[in-house]
Order: sequence, then C-alpha cells, then structure tokens
Amino acid sequence: MIRIENASKTYFANTTHSIKALDHCSVQLEKEEFTLLIGSNGSGKSSLLNLIGGSFKPDLGKVWLENKDITQVPEYQRSKWVARIFQNPLWGTAPDLSILDNFRLASLRTHKKGLYFGVQEGFRKKVQEKISILGMGLENKLDQQMGSLSGGQRQALTLVMAIMDDAKILLMDEPTAALDVKSAFKVMETADKIIREYKLTALLVTHNLRDGVHYGDRILQMREGKIIRDIHKDNQTRISLTDIYSWMEQEMIMD
Repeated sequence: MIRIENASKTYFANTTHSIKALDHCSVQLEKEEFTLLIGSNGSGKSSLLNLIGGSFKPDLGKVWLENKDITQVPEYQRSKWVARIFQNPLWGTAPDLSILDNFRLASLRTHKKGLYFGVQEGFRKKVQEKISILGMGLENKLDQQMGSLSGGQRQALTLVMAIMDDAKILLMDEPTAALDVKSAFKVMETADKIIREYKLTALLVTHNLRDGVHYGDRILQMREGKIIRDIHKDNQTRISLTDIYSWMEQEMIMD
C-alpha cells in the first residue's frame, strides 16, 4: 500500500551540522499490515514516519500510495488518508475544548464541511459509538473538557479520532512513551484492536522492545537511515524478547 523508494534526506545540508536521516531507504508496507519500527536513537525511525506523513519531501527518492506517486503531496492533503498519533498526548488534542469538540475539529481537518458540522445529534451518536470501543465510559462524558482527562485517556481518544473518517493509514510515534505502565498497556491494546477491526495499515515507532513480541505482523529495524532487518511474524517465525535484545546489542557493538 505504501512504498518508499530509494529515499534520502539530510537535515541542515551543506553545513557543519548536517545530519543524514535517511540514506537510500526503500521499504513497502502492505495493506492492513501492522508493522513495528525499532532502532537506536538517530537511526531514522521518526524521519521515515515523517516522510510517509508528508512532514518533508525527500532529497532523493519517491513515496507511493497504492501505485500513486505522492512524493510532492503536502502533509495537509495526506491527512485524508493518514492519521497520526504523537508521543505526547497533549499534542493530539485541544485541552480547553470538550471531547465532542475535539472530535469535531479532527473531522473538520480532513473534510470540507459546513460551519455547523458536528453539532447534529447524529454526529454525537457516531462519536459515542466509536468511543465505546475503549471501554472507559468516556462515551458518556462527551461534554467534559479534554484537559481534565489523564494522558492515557487522551491518547486512547486520539486513536479513536483516527477512525472517525476515511483514514486508512495509522502512523504512531512512540504513543506510550509519556504514559505510566498501566495506561501504556491500555493504549497499545486499544491500538491493536482498532487496527484489526478497521483493517488499517499501521506503522508504530517504539523503544519498548516488548511491543515487538506482543504486537504487529512485522518488525523493521533501522540503522543509519536504512532498513537493516525485515522480519515477518508468522507461524514459522516466532520472535522472542531475547531475539530483539540481541539485534539491538549487535547494533551497539557495530557503533
């Protein structure tokens, strides 16, 4: 579904502070596949995520979506297909607005709608139905301010916002990094459930190596802007936490 073809990106090019984030990187993400992306700091994980999301254009290479070249398509236009969950739950929500108004804003970002979109009872019921998947009782608190919720609740709600419209691709950049252990588990379980039920193509950047054992269909490992390991998790390939730790140790030795 998503194909990155020979992509390179250097930040601060032609300066003494230049950083090569992506180096002739190529990878294909299949439709409805849940892929985990691991690697040390500076390996290029977030840059690959940002390239797919449209945060920048590559210096070299192409980005394809279902055989359509979207390399030059800006981020705001890609939001019709791509939903993003950021590391900090505060970034994906407006704290001074109600839960319902946050969902209204999320929908307005992806479609041209009238000024009164989201105020109808039908929209409210749709939001309630979607939020009920969380099992947190938040579907009964739509008028509560988003800022009054915990980080885990807010991050879970951003996941639900991703399935309100027509997005088919979900990009998650360490969505549990700022959460406590219990909240992180709930968010990951919710993400896995949403990805499966709504048949999303998902890419998760994570430093929690245990996620590689419990979630996803595939693991990619990056180093110096390239994919150095690509493993599909199937009945013949059983991945253990020891395996993943050994991969990361090998990378540290190479450094």
